[in-house]
Amino acid sequence: MAWRHKKLFALLAVAAIGLVAGDVASAQVRWPKMSWQEYSPTFAEHVADADAFVVAQWVAINTNSEDAKRRGCTEYTIKEIVSDSSGDLSVGQKVGAPWVINGKAGDLSVLFGTKSAEDKKIVWQFGGPATETSIKYILQAPSPDIPIGQQLEYYVTFLDSSDPFIGYDIHAVFANAPLIAIKQLGKKLTRQKVFQRLTSDDTPATRIGLYGLMIGVCGNQDDAKYLKEKILEPTKDYRIGIDGLMCGYLLLTGDKGLDVLDEAKIRNKDAPFIETYAAMQTLRFMWEHGEEKIKPERLRQSMRILLERYEITDLVISDLVRWKDWSIQDKLMKMYGEGDFNIPPIKRAIARYMLLSTRLPTDATADAKVPEHIERGRKYVEELRQKDLKTVSEVERLFNP
Repeated sequence: MAWRHKKLFALLAVAAIGLVAGDVASAQVRWPKMSWQEYSPTFAEHVADADAFVVAQWVAINTNSEDAKRRGCTEYTIKEIVSDSSGDLSVGQKVGAPWVINGKAGDLSVLFGTKSAEDKKIVWQFGGPATETSIKYILQAPSPDIPIGQQLEYYVTFLDSSDPFIGYDIHAVFANAPLIAIKQLGKKLTRQKVFQRLTSDDTPATRIGLYGLMIGVCGNQDDAKYLKEKILEPTKDYRIGIDGLMCGYLLLTGDKGLDVLDEAKIRNKDAPFIETYAAMQTLRFMWEHGEEKIKPERLRQSMRILLERYEITDLVISDLVRWKDWSIQDKLMKMYGEGDFNIPPIKRAIARYMLLSTRLPTDATADAKVPEHIERGRKYVEELRQKDLKTVSEVERLFNP
């Protein structure tokens, strides 16, 4: 059937960008992260977790021992010890790492060491090439145990660094930071530095989303115009980081910007699916982190438009459940089992929605009037039992709504 191919494409497109979504009829749904939020430990976290962390100089590739012949070995000389829980390391000491890294004498690298469970010897891992600048950066980096706001005050000063090592780490730091902590940097988050990174041809595509979000925190209306132009560029391809550009745009423009997204990406059925999905992700992000830059009901309004996209109708229904939007009961009953919506995931999502809509608020008193949506939900649940007892029973049994 046609819906199966489109649904498969939709799920593959989501999976291709590292997003994970569950059947929305389940009791617990793991919602996808934004494109820039794929977790990558910072170097400060590596230092804190490692049994040893050193700056070392490349010496040679060793192929003499049996182990080295099997998998290769690179020899280094320790130049500086950042941490050593064993107390056995010393500057000038030679160490061997079980992999082949080409280089020339004197090249600097950082090595992480972990004690072997068997003999407690340090097993080394390659942390990456280093420069004098990046070594200084690592040595002065704040502990990951202090408040994130204080950490960002250090890292924000390196936002325009051209050192690849530092650039990688700065992205990991800010990608894992809460939006509120980024906002609290205030004037320390320099608009010029962020915009330079956002628009530079040298910026890796995987970082565009983060810089798009950050310009939404510190930018101005000229930046909003730039973001709008990028968002509206005609495309049929997946654009890494487009969700971050959309988030930044809405942080700067609010309701007016959401009107633009509605027209171009949400209501427009000719828009590439992945762009529409990015817009849906943006709605989710604004709900969780937008601090009511856009009011909840306005976000619900945009999400409701996506009910018509049957490839993602089940996901949309689950979002509206979380957002306690009980205004679509009549619409969902008309959709149930009709045309493109007559597929198991959508039917389960609708059944779960109706069952959840019958729950009384936790603060309801015994003499309180029962809300209309609860009465209507009870009526519709009974109708669904008559129409499709199997699906309703399955939802009740498996997903415990």
